[in-house]
Amino acid sequence: MGLSAVRLAVILGTNEIASAVAVYLHRAGYCVVLSHDPNPPVMRRRMAFHDALFADFARVENVIGERIEGSVDVFNALRAPRHVLVTWLGLLDLLPVREIDVLVDARMQKRDITPDLRGLTRLSIGLGPGFSPSANCDVAIETRPAQSGQIVRHGWTATADSAPALLGGVGAERFVYSPYEGRWHTPVEIGTRIYKGFVVGHLSGAPLTAPYDGILRGIVRDGSDVPAGAKLLEVDPRGRDAQWTGIDRRGRGIAQATLTAVQQHRAAGVAPMPLHAADSKL
Repeated sequence: MGLSAVRLAVILGTNEIASAVAVYLHRAGYCVVLSHDPNPPVMRRRMAFHDALFADFARVENVIGERIEGSVDVFNALRAPRHVLVTWLGLLDLLPVREIDVLVDARMQKRDITPDLRGLTRLSIGLGPGFSPSANCDVAIETRPAQSGQIVRHGWTATADSAPALLGGVGAERFVYSPYEGRWHTPVEIGTRIYKGFVVGHLSGAPLTAPYDGILRGIVRDGSDVPAGAKLLEVDPRGRDAQWTGIDRRGRGIAQATLTAVQQHRAAGVAPMPLHAADSKL
């Protein structure tokens, strides 16, 4: 397969939403590159390709994420993309590789100014707060729980309200936030059953405890530098129904909406979007 026959998708972010989108686009035949951004820290790491940055590979729903070191690795992967590519390289490093067909900003930076992605790619998609097709992207997609997966072609996406969706009837109290900037250390693995008051880690030497009984759904990687106010960990209180791996319902809805936007854009063009035969049902 020639280089021009394989479409290139670059996703900004290595979190669980970025990874869900990567899975869907990979299954639809794209060469997908996830570009790491340190803000905010990735917490739901067993639902993401993030840890491939440290261990060469990570897996989400039987799709493998593979760490790459340089832009030449992207060029080589375009010949026969087998895995999702995960890299420390930024967008400016990836732009010279080849024209980007799809650029998705999935960093979920609720309070940062969102850059104008238009003109950098054939199709730019912004996920979450701060995006508008009239200002900084071609298509925007809602990520707030009540509106998650809605495609926005006019106006702005909803602003962040800092109110997490309920999980097993529990809201913000299932999270632990960093009270100040510091270095985070933890020996506890995602998927571990923990109890309220259990010391799960230390921020610059100060102990932080679990806020709730349940399964550790997410926790920032040991040794990470974190800003004040960042989510450090999440507890899933749902018992046997707890989920800490794969793609959850919210991620699946956002990923499907992203794929739909891409398909609609391709349908309006001159050529159909490439699909693997086994994944044509997506």
